[in-house]
Amino acid sequence: MTGLVDVARRAGVSPATASRVLSGAGPASAASRERVLAAAGELGYAAHPVARMLAKGDGTRIVLAVRDDRADALRDPFVSRATAAVAEVADAAGLGVALRQLPLDCAAGLETIAADRSVAALVLTGHDTATLGALPRRLSGRTAAIGVGAPGVPNADVDSRAGFGALLRHLHEQGRRRVVLVGGPRWLGAARAPLAAYADFALAIGVPPRSVTGAVTVERGRAATYRILSRWPDTDAIVAVSDAVALGVLDALHELGRRVPDDVAVTGFDDAPVAGPALTTATHPVERIATAAATAALTGVRETRLFPSHPVLRQTT
Repeated sequence: MTGLVDVARRAGVSPATASRVLSGAGPASAASRERVLAAAGELGYAAHPVARMLAKGDGTRIVLAVRDDRADALRDPFVSRATAAVAEVADAAGLGVALRQLPLDCAAGLETIAADRSVAALVLTGHDTATLGALPRRLSGRTAAIGVGAPGVPNADVDSRAGFGALLRHLHEQGRRRVVLVGGPRWLGAARAPLAAYADFALAIGVPPRSVTGAVTVERGRAATYRILSRWPDTDAIVAVSDAVALGVLDALHELGRRVPDDVAVTGFDDAPVAGPALTTATHPVERIATAAATAALTGVRETRLFPSHPVLRQTT
């Protein structure tokens, strides 16, 4: 198989010069260019597509980076759905896709990604606005966020504030007045919209806010429920930040002998498969959001895409 070194030897130039001519990147004299192109034609040389993209500095893959402190974060159903959508965008562009987990203090990890010539674009999730504000300069113009955005960084997100607002209004219409929110972790930018929706709700109906925060896991939902009913035993509805958290809430209520929805109504968010046929929730078009973010990262289009969320009313309310 003919390689770059063979072309360089035939043309009487260095491999570096041959690479610059064949990739179209970097200086080369007219005479060298003519000899290299002639040698490549004579030898039937065709650059490997991955090598060609690397030589041009375009990169060969999209990285989906998940900022999260959970050991099993990459197995989260949300991540699986987002990865599949990003992979479709990458495949259509002739690129690969890589999945990375970053710690909460992710500055070093982002610098590593920025220095990697194989990275064509970065899609980031699990971040906050401070993370986006501290992005390495080399990632500028080729990064997009799933979730909250920041100046200069395109993002795609679900309108969770509206989605949670609709669920809270539904509970109020049913006569629920002692509603508690199980929110997401404070370090997560996406956790702010549910808190804002709940604050609006509590102010509108004139009740003091009741909320707890923590990880978006089944275990967290179970632990939060015990804490809620110990602190506020008159609770008549629990709004969970995700369907996984809501499943933990349901488990704990069953263990405590509380009837759902008679004693306590429960809602989730995501309309994920784990919601099954019973859990009231709200839609979260993860695939469409991830597709929009990956497309923006590749094209450099700096816009915010906000996708609607609609309540899905089932047995738990």
